[in-house]
Amino acid sequence: MLHLIPAWYQQNNWCENEQKWYVRRVHTEFDDTVKHVQLFQRSKGYPYQILLLGFSPNFRHFLHRQGVYRAPYWSCFDAIQEIRRRKAVVLSFHNMKWPPGIEFVYTMFAVTAMLAGEKYAQIEFGEDGNPIQIDIFREGRLYRRNFYDDRGFISGTVVYGSAGPLYQDYLMENGVWKMRCFQGDGHVEINPEWREYLLLYEGRECKMRFTKLSYDSLEQVIGEVLQAYLRMTKTQDLFCVAMHERHTELLGDALKGRHVILSFFEQRYLCREHPETSALLGMAGCIVTASRENSKQIRELTGDGDAPKRITDISPYDSRVDFGVSRQLEVQKILVPVDGMPDEVFDRLVETLGRYLTVNGKAMVHLFTRVADYDRKGRLLEQVRRCLRSTGYEEDWAAETEDRFVAENDLEREQAAPARFFVEQCVDELSVSKCMREQRILVDLRDVPELFVQITALSVGIPQIVHRKTQFVEHKRNGFLLRRLDRLPAVLEYYLGSMKNWNDAMVSAYELGKEFTTEVLLEKWRGVIDFFGEDTDFAARRSGLE
Repeated sequence: MLHLIPAWYQQNNWCENEQKWYVRRVHTEFDDTVKHVQLFQRSKGYPYQILLLGFSPNFRHFLHRQGVYRAPYWSCFDAIQEIRRRKAVVLSFHNMKWPPGIEFVYTMFAVTAMLAGEKYAQIEFGEDGNPIQIDIFREGRLYRRNFYDDRGFISGTVVYGSAGPLYQDYLMENGVWKMRCFQGDGHVEINPEWREYLLLYEGRECKMRFTKLSYDSLEQVIGEVLQAYLRMTKTQDLFCVAMHERHTELLGDALKGRHVILSFFEQRYLCREHPETSALLGMAGCIVTASRENSKQIRELTGDGDAPKRITDISPYDSRVDFGVSRQLEVQKILVPVDGMPDEVFDRLVETLGRYLTVNGKAMVHLFTRVADYDRKGRLLEQVRRCLRSTGYEEDWAAETEDRFVAENDLEREQAAPARFFVEQCVDELSVSKCMREQRILVDLRDVPELFVQITALSVGIPQIVHRKTQFVEHKRNGFLLRRLDRLPAVLEYYLGSMKNWNDAMVSAYELGKEFTTEVLLEKWRGVIDFFGEDTDFAARRSGLE
């Protein structure tokens, strides 16, 4: 069996990232492990399971959002809390125990429970409409915060004092606390009357006793339970670890002597910032990266002569033929990712694009950002206006924000120049794909282009202009490798001024995209597993990857 160990943590804590439905999502949930699960779920011929280390009471909803609801998993906190339930159920806050005389007030975002004219509780809901959190108040201050499991019970509770949180209890299905984690020094206490945890593996059930009633940290508890579970697994099993600083040290100890695959995803974990990684890199049988550039960095770090054999790049995104609609639009949208771009480069780029807009009246510049800050659009447009003003171009080319025009009539708006600069704020992959279908060309001049943006550009067949060579752009075929910024207007005109050149790039993009289809990615995974040879029990199952 292949055990996939994800890095799904909230701000580097041992808990999930579930959030209230009305809160803007500030990051994407998609990563390498999500893609691995999707690949093996579709192949249906290869045994795998997710090995979840963090506290995740809404894990079923997360799987549903990723389209892998039936993916098998083992949860460390389920073992600690002795939870046997597996399926999500409908939980109504009306069915919970409330004091007599409680009154519910429905607001636009949450439900407030009032008792004798005072706020007693506030009920928060997740994106699927299920209650995920209830804050209970006493004398106007937060007294307790309960977390609800999507399987229909309260899973954890945080008790607050006058100065903030005191401790968090992790509860069993019957509501009895099993483990208490103190907020001050982080030490953990086990309920002496319930000092066993439950291990389930391939139909086998085993109860174990905690070796201590007090631990210095939550990580020590997780490590003890994990190692007990690993002793139940087979020696031939493989473990694919999503590299993350939260669990690197713990897994380095727990997986000694096992078949280990390390998975690096974009900028999540940079080895040069974590010198302690060398030991884990040394014990890994194989290393999977998101791109050839990542593989090159790992080889330089390890200095391992055998690195070319045991390091491979497998894109976490697959390409698909998705004909966009940009050819049907009268305007020519130029998508320009700007996250992480230095201000001086940004200003020069805006000036250069402004010069091109003077000769192409159909062109529009769409600045692309994945940053979810509420004022991100306004700040980018203001920076564009300053640059246009200083270089002599039309300041009003930057699309107005909501509060820019406050005149009683529209005279000022009518006198302004038509907007030519816009901002596309896309956090999740769905919004990125939707945005990309309307773009005529991608101009990504950052030192580290984003993988998903490049793969999506391949899928919709638009040309890409990049500053640094990547495996997703072939010079003068599906795009252009641009070394000098002053040449950008000429390259833009090459693709936007001639449909023949644009169509040639589209055909080349679809041809190159064949290297990143689901079938190709599965074949690469077969090569990773073949690396371990006959020392595993996967040889008889390899046909499932074909």
